[in-house]
Amino acid sequence: MQGNEHQLIVLIIMTGVLLLAAMLAQLIFERIVVPPIVGFLLLGFAIRSADSTWPFLTVQAIEILAFFAQIGIITLLFRAGLESELKGLLGQLKNAMFVWAANVLVSGMLGFFSAYYLLNFGVVTSLFVGAAFTATSIGVSIEIWQKHGATATQNGQLLLDVAELDDISAVILMAVLFSLVPVLHSSPDVNVIMELSGPMAIFFAKLMVFIMVCYFFASFGEHPFIQIFRRLDPPPLAILAVIGISLIIAGFAGLLGFSVAIGAFFAGLVFSRDPDTVKMEASFLPLYQFFSPFFFIGIGLNVSPDCLDGGVLTTAAVLFLVAVGGKLVANYLPILFMKGHSAGILIGVSMIPRAEIAMIIMQGGMQLGTWAVPQKVFDAMALVTLLTCSLSPPVINILLEKWPQTVTGKGAE
Repeated sequence: MQGNEHQLIVLIIMTGVLLLAAMLAQLIFERIVVPPIVGFLLLGFAIRSADSTWPFLTVQAIEILAFFAQIGIITLLFRAGLESELKGLLGQLKNAMFVWAANVLVSGMLGFFSAYYLLNFGVVTSLFVGAAFTATSIGVSIEIWQKHGATATQNGQLLLDVAELDDISAVILMAVLFSLVPVLHSSPDVNVIMELSGPMAIFFAKLMVFIMVCYFFASFGEHPFIQIFRRLDPPPLAILAVIGISLIIAGFAGLLGFSVAIGAFFAGLVFSRDPDTVKMEASFLPLYQFFSPFFFIGIGLNVSPDCLDGGVLTTAAVLFLVAVGGKLVANYLPILFMKGHSAGILIGVSMIPRAEIAMIIMQGGMQLGTWAVPQKVFDAMALVTLLTCSLSPPVINILLEKWPQTVTGKGAE
């Protein structure tokens, strides 16, 4: 057997073992009421730690895992966009806008200032931390709300609306960061406003072109395109056509200088307006369940085995406290005046988890170089993800038992 063929067979076996391990981790963590995301992160970290002691990951294996992780990013953000029903969201914008604005400003500013002044990170690194802190992993919290039958209540709908707005704004912030921070890095001593004015104009021009292309396809091309495939064959073929178009949109975003993750999110938004496409999500789920764990496994693989040293733990502790405090304050204060004390605490705690979008931002920063996101900061944010995703669900469960939600959205005060 030739060497290349042997390596290929080993990679196939490794992929199968890794997929089985991911599914086993999902089953175990779901039974102990902890999001599977935590299990995937720990699995990736365990592989990285084992490889640092007994090297077994080849260059080819790392490249294949990185490719799977990239497809995982696309499936994660495509689904996030697909579940963001834009028309319905715009109808609720008046109620959610005030909470969302406080959410982004308070969480983002606390993240930036704590990173810059408390932890002495550079401006660029602090910007990445601030942008990551604006995001919310609502999938972690919403499972508990669904278990209590609370998602259809007024508080549940407000939570979903604010979280969707969080996702959209975080993705746009990510696009801005990826476009502008190289300029800040290359010209740190010049007039910032003058230096950034040109790239900002180019960025927004390209963003408008991209949004208009997506809008026109969503309005005039998406439905006829999908109907052709629906007439020719059952839904599996149609959903593959959706995925193909989504990959093209993601690649187009990459060519324009945005990340493919941003393109995948907008692709999800493009198809979210079509009820027939959303119904086909069941056909998409197997692909989502196959690839999405690899993103979090890839995050775990990128975490240094030395992440539990004192410096990283101290950084993680500060960032964790700011992550929790930022979302609690940002949500509690506006919701207190709108819906009362219990709703403010409940929604505030439900907005604490940070996972996919936050870590996509941090991973993108680390890929730019250690000048943007050093390894220590990435490791600390991975620990923040583990903590926020592990600790929030049981607290949400207790709060929903204390303040059960009704169909009118009124919890016990």
